[in-house]
Amino acid sequence: MVQIAVLVALSLVTFTVGYLAYSRYLAQFVELDDGRETPAHRMEDGQEYVPSQRSVLLGHHYSSIAGGAPIVGPITASAAFGWLPAILWIAIGNPLFGAVHDFMSLSASVRHDGKSIGYIIGEYVGKRGKDMLLWFAFLTIILVIAVFALVVGVVFNAYPSSATASLIYIALALVFGVYLYQLNLPFLPGAVAFVAMVFAGVWVGVQYPIALVGTADTASNVIVLLGDASAFEWLPLAGQYGANAAAWVPVIVLYGFLASVLPVWVLLQPRDFLTSSLLYTGVGAMLLAALLALVVPFQPVDVTVAGETATVSSLTTQYDMFLGFNSDLGPIFPFLFVTIACGTISGFHSLVSSGTTAKQLNKESDARAIGYGAMLGEGLLATTAVGAFALIGFADFSSGVAGALNNFPAGGAAMLSIFGLGVTFGAAFIGLVFVSFLLTSTDTAVRLGRYMMDEIVGVPETSTQRFATNRYVSSGLLLCFPAYLLVGSGSWSTLWPLFGGANQTLAALALLAATLWLANWDDSKQLLSTGLPMALMLVVTLTALVWIGAYRAPTAALEALNAGETVSFVSSALQSVIALALAGLAAAISWMGYKNISRVRDSYTGTAPSDD
Repeated sequence: MVQIAVLVALSLVTFTVGYLAYSRYLAQFVELDDGRETPAHRMEDGQEYVPSQRSVLLGHHYSSIAGGAPIVGPITASAAFGWLPAILWIAIGNPLFGAVHDFMSLSASVRHDGKSIGYIIGEYVGKRGKDMLLWFAFLTIILVIAVFALVVGVVFNAYPSSATASLIYIALALVFGVYLYQLNLPFLPGAVAFVAMVFAGVWVGVQYPIALVGTADTASNVIVLLGDASAFEWLPLAGQYGANAAAWVPVIVLYGFLASVLPVWVLLQPRDFLTSSLLYTGVGAMLLAALLALVVPFQPVDVTVAGETATVSSLTTQYDMFLGFNSDLGPIFPFLFVTIACGTISGFHSLVSSGTTAKQLNKESDARAIGYGAMLGEGLLATTAVGAFALIGFADFSSGVAGALNNFPAGGAAMLSIFGLGVTFGAAFIGLVFVSFLLTSTDTAVRLGRYMMDEIVGVPETSTQRFATNRYVSSGLLLCFPAYLLVGSGSWSTLWPLFGGANQTLAALALLAATLWLANWDDSKQLLSTGLPMALMLVVTLTALVWIGAYRAPTAALEALNAGETVSFVSSALQSVIALALAGLAAAISWMGYKNISRVRDSYTGTAPSDD
């Protein structure tokens, strides 16, 4: 057994060195200059381009990137391979891969008027490369919405108190937005009051937990809103995750649609500040608890996970350090590296950095704390996820997401008990922390997907183009509906690695965009900081996507077809098509980028890539 503090210390050391040394070098390398006006000021429109205080924007960026993935991925990988490979990939990969990716994506976007990574690619390899990247990102966004909606449904089903607290938190965020931007009232007293009310909402959630659908496992104190499970067994996913979880999934997809079409000041900015407060408190308290356990006696507590009770007698690992090179997920290469996406490196972050954050950056020097620093913060969240999982010591991996995720609130509650906090309240609070990230990432993903479609179409000239770029059509019909269809199989061993593979490949392409920017900006700029992690991630992710698209998803589709499960068959077949399409798009874009870099660095002897 190993102290959880050892895992925390490992990440803290590598992250501190990364921020103090490597991020400082990168800031000087890209020549951040506060005298240069950012797009938020130069193109301010009150809708998308809105200058934000560094603390507010850090909150938005952090909570948008730190969704459920840096919790789900590390837990899934730890359950499959053991906690040691997971923590090593986080501690080493984050400052050298992920934080570099986020910082460079943000910096490149700011220097290109807050445009997306796809636009930057297009600047250097032509319109065809831009369109390929945008379609790649658009398909990835659909995967993000699908996965996060499923995870929220599972968490709400396991912790009904978190469902109540989450509804209160969303309502408070809407009121906070009016307080800040319509009434123009002072920020600090409002922030203190609303954050306090969010924490009070956790207490309300414990007292009045809610469920959409009542099942045999629903506790007597849970308020059921829609009725008995027998009327909802027809819902996709009901057979695997229960009718209540299945009922929450479309509700979360609908929430993502509605929240994404609102102006950023209405919900996105105020909610993300509140979310970041939860994040700082929850993650900070868990990290501190792990360290305090070295000097403060820990009182044993009983926690319940999936109906089983475990006694936590000390903050030490109970789960296996290493389980082998193969698992139900597949071989450790490449699946460890795509299973832990957020927490180490995530292409979704490049969409946030170049989609919303770059349009709100007040001054260039803020990019270091927001781009590089926030990614390190997400790595700490991933570290707590590994620690909380390893602390509990048991998980039924065959139960997939439901079995793994229940360990995080339970393990987090056990860690917080060192402060005298009851495990029931602690589990509800950590559950709210978890869900608040997921909700933020879900509607941010829908909003970013809409941006992608706008850039794919450009200036709409036909009725079809105008239809596709309508914010309600692109958000609802083109993003949310296929996301719900995609999640229909519920096959976690395929769906999550597919999301991870797509996400990590997008990260490689974002690093390619940054490398193209550097190569075309100045011949003297070294390309190793972005080029080396780009090349390594391409090898990992293309291997994973081809494995899923050519073998795993088709196998699942055939099994579903033989069993007469139409929804699962369509979902698995769609997953196979998406995986192979993503692999092909990534390979084509990478080749176009290579030709451009070779040409501008005087080693390419062919012709420049064309736009057709």
